[in-house]
Amino acid sequence: MPDLVDHLAELTGFRDRELLDVTLVGALRDLMQTQARSVAIYRSVGEPGQERWLTRALQRAGEMAATADPSWVDIDSLPRQADFPSRLEAFRRQAIVTVAGALHLTLFPVSTDRESLGVLEIESDGALDERDRRMVLSILRIYHNFQALLDYSERDTLTGLLNRKTFDESFMKVAAEPALPGSAPLLDGRRAVPVSSHCWLGVIDIDHFKQVNDRFGHLIGDEVLLLLSRLMRASFRFHDRLYRFGGEEFVVLMRCAGAEAAQQAFERLRRNVEQFAFPQVGRITVSVGFTGLRGGDTPSAAFERADRAVYHAKTHGRNQVAHHAELVARGELAEDAKIGDVELF
Repeated sequence: MPDLVDHLAELTGFRDRELLDVTLVGALRDLMQTQARSVAIYRSVGEPGQERWLTRALQRAGEMAATADPSWVDIDSLPRQADFPSRLEAFRRQAIVTVAGALHLTLFPVSTDRESLGVLEIESDGALDERDRRMVLSILRIYHNFQALLDYSERDTLTGLLNRKTFDESFMKVAAEPALPGSAPLLDGRRAVPVSSHCWLGVIDIDHFKQVNDRFGHLIGDEVLLLLSRLMRASFRFHDRLYRFGGEEFVVLMRCAGAEAAQQAFERLRRNVEQFAFPQVGRITVSVGFTGLRGGDTPSAAFERADRAVYHAKTHGRNQVAHHAELVARGELAEDAKIGDVELF
C-alpha cells in the first residue's frame, strides 16, 4: 500500500502531460504483481482515415526509464492504426481487449472527458490476475480525473483550445527543442538574425468580429469562435499548439523546416476559414501574422513581432497572411516600428 500511495502522489505531482504519461507507465510497471514485460501508452493521431499510433510512453522490463516518440515526429513515419488490430479494437470499442499467445497482451482504452486519447498496452508472460486488472482500472480513473483537472486549468472553456496562461511555458519548451534538419536563418534585410527557424509563432485575428457580435449577438459570436477553433484543429498538425488568447485572438506555436512551410500552414487555415459557411453569419475571414522564433527570444518579444504583422495585414486589406521578416526585408515594416492607435475592428 505505501508503494501505491507514493506512485499516486508522483502521478498527480506533474502538470506536464508528457511527464504524466511517463509516470503512469512507470508506476504500473512497478506495481503490477503479474510480471509485465512492458507497459505503454499509444495515442491516436492523424486525419480521419489516416490515423497513426504515437508512442507517448513505453517502458520495458529492465529499463530504468520510459521512452517516447518526439513531439515533432513526422506523422508519416508512425505505424498505421490498422497494423495493430487489437489496439484499434480497444480504442474504437472503448473496452478492455485481451490477446493470448506466447506473450499476453491486455489493452485498456485511455480517454478524457473531451476525447478518446488512445490505448494503454500491457505485455506480460501470462494473463493479468484480477488484482492487477482492478489496480490498472483504478489508476486509469485517477489519470482520467487528473486530466480533467488539467483541462479545466489549461483550456479555454468555450473552444477547448489551450488558454493564455499556458503560453509562456510552452513557448520556452518549444524554443528549446532541437532544430529540424534543413532549417536556415532568416534575413531581415540588414543582417542575418539568429533564429530557431524550426519554431514559428502565428497570431490569428477574426476580421470585423465586432460587427458579428453587434449584428447577430454574442451567442452567434461564440458559435463563430467555436467553429473557428475546429477549423484550426483541422488545418494544423496534431503536435502544433493552438491557443485562444481571448476575444477573437488566437495563437499558434508550431515547428516546421522553414518560412515557406509555415506560410503554407497559415494560408491553409486562411483559405479554410474563407471557404467555410458559418451558420447565420455566412462568410468571415481572418488576418494572420507570423514570425520565426529567434535565439534568446522571449514570449512577449515574439508575440509582439507577430502582432505587428497582423496589424499590417489588417491595415492592408485583411484576409491575408503576413510574415514579419518579409515585411521588414521589403521595407514595409521597421524593426522598431510602433503600433499607432488605429481602430481595426
